[in-house]
Amino acid sequence: MSDAADPKLLDDPMTSPHEVAQEAADVIARLTGVPHHDIALTLGSGWGKAADLIGETVAEIPATEVPGFHASAVPGHPGTIRSIRLDSGAHALVIGARTHYYEGYGVRHVVHSVRTAAATGARVMVLTNGAGGIKPQWHPGQPVLISDHINLTADSPLEGATFVDLTDLYSQRLRTIAQRIDPSLDEGVYVQFRGPHYETPAEVAMARTIGGHIVGMSTALEAIAAREAHMEVLGLSLITNAAAGVTGEPLSHEEVVQAGKDAEPVISHLLARIVKEIAVP
Repeated sequence: MSDAADPKLLDDPMTSPHEVAQEAADVIARLTGVPHHDIALTLGSGWGKAADLIGETVAEIPATEVPGFHASAVPGHPGTIRSIRLDSGAHALVIGARTHYYEGYGVRHVVHSVRTAAATGARVMVLTNGAGGIKPQWHPGQPVLISDHINLTADSPLEGATFVDLTDLYSQRLRTIAQRIDPSLDEGVYVQFRGPHYETPAEVAMARTIGGHIVGMSTALEAIAAREAHMEVLGLSLITNAAAGVTGEPLSHEEVVQAGKDAEPVISHLLARIVKEIAVP
């Protein structure tokens, strides 16, 4: 990793995180040879194969060569950044190096990939994750749309007097497109907890009481940063397990990972179809 790519660049309070994002975007343009991207995707657990289906990979680079990015700390996340040319001629930026809030680097690091995507020109941000389902009719392996979120991290990516409207944070237009492609897609409110431990049954009951349907450890902070950057946001969760207390069964990370692997072929094809529909130059 060069000094220019040092993630600690984001820790300097005198440096704007947006400046670091622009530096990162400039490096991506230079290393990939693609000066502009139209859509960006952060592929969470179970969603990774979609990158192979949406188009032709123009370039793939280690995320650690890009200013502000960390190596991936979660198994199954490739730790790379890919530029993909779609059949329409649009270019997609696929981010395989997500920094989670529970890693302890701070919220600037968590949302850096989103700000970088915006700086490359992307106007649509697709955020995916693996999560626990609260609705009893949902089953492991089922994809659902995120219609709204509740942020329980007690943090925000916005700094200073930055007031951003989140009324239509998860774009109704994009959700309508997704449901037209797959009318069976249900939707719900995503609740981001801090992690990395799974939620207790009491916490899941609280999330249900305040209007939540999906529980996880990512996405909400990224979505806020995307809206600050005037991006349209599409959120998708893969239900990898029933949330704690819904069935009474204990949670197993191994079973969560396996559920993602089992569902990956189906949900990756679904996401590829959605991306091809919404990504236009």
